[in-house]
Amino acid sequence: MYDDLLHSLKSDLSAASNLEAVSALWQQYLGKEGKIKKLLKDLGAMTIEEKRERGPLIQDLSKKAQAMFDERQAALSNATLSERLRQQAEALSFVKPKIGHLHPLSETIRELNSFFEGLGYSVYEEREIENDEFCFQRLNVPADHPARDMQDTIYIAEPHTLLRTQTSSIEARLLASVKPPFKVVCPGRVYRNEKANKSNHFIFHHYQGVVVLPETSLRDLFGTFTALFKHMYGDKVVIRFRSKYYPEVEPGVGPDMQCFNCRGKGCGVCKGVGWIEMGGAGIIHPKVMRMAGLDPKKWRGFAFGLGLDRWVMAKYNITDIRTLLGGDLAYNYHHDETRI
Repeated sequence: MYDDLLHSLKSDLSAASNLEAVSALWQQYLGKEGKIKKLLKDLGAMTIEEKRERGPLIQDLSKKAQAMFDERQAALSNATLSERLRQQAEALSFVKPKIGHLHPLSETIRELNSFFEGLGYSVYEEREIENDEFCFQRLNVPADHPARDMQDTIYIAEPHTLLRTQTSSIEARLLASVKPPFKVVCPGRVYRNEKANKSNHFIFHHYQGVVVLPETSLRDLFGTFTALFKHMYGDKVVIRFRSKYYPEVEPGVGPDMQCFNCRGKGCGVCKGVGWIEMGGAGIIHPKVMRMAGLDPKKWRGFAFGLGLDRWVMAKYNITDIRTLLGGDLAYNYHHDETRI
């Protein structure tokens, strides 16, 4: 009989979904007129022997019932508290405000990296403090080569330790250390002892690309450049390729883009010619391949170095390269709206 009562209480408590329902059940079972209280009252009409037999059983029943109520009440109280805390947390939630923005150089590097990764390239970085061997000699630029006169080098310890003048030094190290085939791009700062003006700076940025495959050609290089220019500046971008001399490539080419500031009419940004030189490129010179221990009959490659600052200036209509490294924390820009 008593077990049936406990079973009924357990079932009723399981169905109780809130504290109000539990309180109502307590009145039904343990209240003054409750089922268990009624059993205790019925003891008064029993004999001494019946009281001794049933009294402890009813007391035990009452304790077990109260324990079941306490357990269910605690469970519902915890659930109610958790729900209240969750609602309060939601009420206090907020969107983290955006503070600042990426520098145009960082944005452009990320966009270039994404573009080339889509073409199967890897992104690689190397040291900025270089030695003469990898900055010049392994790129077919010996000590007496006239090309050295074109780069006013900043030396740390002359004549061997210097700040790299070009990211082609990364190309030299890749050729010497990475087994082909490979396709790699390398963004980074470079340094030359130049007077800063609207279009030149003594600290600037290159974006190097190196491809070494069993077979490749200028057609692949031109196709890569064409796709890149359209990706960065739209299908209406006007570009041209000119024959150029670079000692580490043969033949060498230079990709130019019609000046974004004057649209070919001539201005201070393009130095009056209507075109901006955006980099240099070409087929890797056989001598450079051999110095790296690669057989130029087995492997062919092309390399390019982009003047990254000029790509940024063209993308964001920035007309003075010095702005990029001006150190002004309030520096701001708007895509295709603000000219700085």
